[in-house]
Amino acid sequence: MPSSFDSVRVAVTGGGPAGLMAAEALARRGAQVDVYDAMPSVGRKFLMAGKGGMNITHSEPLEPFLGRYGARREQIAPLLDVFGPDALRAWLQGLGIETFVGSSGRVFPADMKAAPMLRAWLHRLREAGVQFHMRHKWNGWSPDAADTATHTLRFATPDGEQTVTCDAVVFALGGASWPRLGSDAAWVPLMASREVPVTPLRPANCGFDADWSPYLRERFAGQPIKPVAITLTDVDNKVHHRQGEILLTETGLEGSLIYALSAAIRERILADGEVTIALDLVPGLTLERVVAEVTRPRGSRSMASHLHGRIGIGGVKLALLHEILSKEAFADVDGLARAVKALPVRLTRARPIAEAISTAGGIPFEALDAHLMIERLPGVFCAGEMLDWEAPTGGYLLTACFASGLVAGRGALAYLKALRARDA
Repeated sequence: MPSSFDSVRVAVTGGGPAGLMAAEALARRGAQVDVYDAMPSVGRKFLMAGKGGMNITHSEPLEPFLGRYGARREQIAPLLDVFGPDALRAWLQGLGIETFVGSSGRVFPADMKAAPMLRAWLHRLREAGVQFHMRHKWNGWSPDAADTATHTLRFATPDGEQTVTCDAVVFALGGASWPRLGSDAAWVPLMASREVPVTPLRPANCGFDADWSPYLRERFAGQPIKPVAITLTDVDNKVHHRQGEILLTETGLEGSLIYALSAAIRERILADGEVTIALDLVPGLTLERVVAEVTRPRGSRSMASHLHGRIGIGGVKLALLHEILSKEAFADVDGLARAVKALPVRLTRARPIAEAISTAGGIPFEALDAHLMIERLPGVFCAGEMLDWEAPTGGYLLTACFASGLVAGRGALAYLKALRARDA
């Protein structure tokens, strides 16, 4: 990039992975970069996500990897062409962070922690000249700067409102999950005020309510159900079947298997008001084997003892059978055996968006160009979770956030270079 770009100033609003990656792309080419964040420090949601082990990406081949982005696969693919899972691991190595592939195929930093990675990254960004401005909450644009080549942004700060003028801006403000960490979706009406379309935000990677009885809530909430498989039919009549583990909560079900299917579950509930999923409580056994074992004469043993002895059903799985089936259905051994392999569980609501791991909805790709610039707002770029896409947990969310940040940062540079060439 020509040295004349030393005088270019770009504001990055949002200090999560997407925003920081945009800042790095810009600073590498000599732009003056200021990162603004509403929180006292950057990367708070990133650090929280890493508390249970920092799952940074996934090692599976690119074709199934892209399939995790569902309806937005076509839009996410070009971003991952620029910065995919392998490039992310190489980038981490450049930060001094070694990674390893876990038994599930997920990729983790060697120490499983997010904080050392963030510290190393912030050190490199500061050395590159990036300036950080904390407790700066974006409040919109200055009304008298709507038609100028520069962008004047308004920020609420502890010292009152401040305005910042820049040549381009990258927004990476997140969705609406975990608002206490900064992603409160306050940007939605601000974008709408500039006639930028925003698809309504919805919870993703979230739990769902099942209206349990007080007995089940009090005795079994917090217990994992594993192994288990879920079968459900989505709004397009596609049948999904996945195995893993789930968690029974006071309100319903959550856990990695539920998160992986959360988009299909959520959309069925939105369309029909509820959805019934089928739980296979013994995915390692065939239906024929279960029927044969359960219908064996049990003599004087109780049904609970019989189920435990023949097919290993007990504890929370047995409690679920009692919760869902009537006394008559539980006493019908043939029907009971079939329920063990396909227990119908009615889910009625997604948990509130503030409890979700991530969100669906946001600024649609159709409103953006290939560089993630809002077409009706030249010089304004968007990245990360505020875009309209979703993916399950497993490293897919972070990978696309990093990639979109890099593409938006490079896009801002390309825009400014074209602007300079036009004015030369």
